[in-house]
Amino acid sequence: MLKDSKAFSSFSVNDIPEAIEFYGKTLGLEVEKDPEMDGILNLKIAGGNSILIYPKPNHEPATFTIINFPVQDVEKTVDELTARGVKFIVYNEESFKTDEKGISRGNGGPTIAWFKDPAGNILSILEPTS
Repeated sequence: MLKDSKAFSSFSVNDIPEAIEFYGKTLGLEVEKDPEMDGILNLKIAGGNSILIYPKPNHEPATFTIINFPVQDVEKTVDELTARGVKFIVYNEESFKTDEKGISRGNGGPTIAWFKDPAGNILSILEPTS
């Protein structure tokens, strides 16, 4: 029944102009205003997919990763995004640690680094394992 549906994901932010600036200019992604829904953004992702970003006045940031961006080289991408003003999350918990750049390597998963958008939602860049 749903296997042929063109499903999409969505998340909220508290400031649409700030989201346009961050996703469009800082991350360099294609962002367009939805022509049918006022105040809604479409974040265009490789492969023709799109993610809906909508304003929510009482927005609460997601406490989990909302978007994972596979990249060829996490360290290089961290350096490039840091130069654009992105701040990566450094975890220093007993059970889970990242390095000083915020990169997790060899913790039973892919090389990965997390950061937040201006609304506090968590995103990541990671190196595919295969």
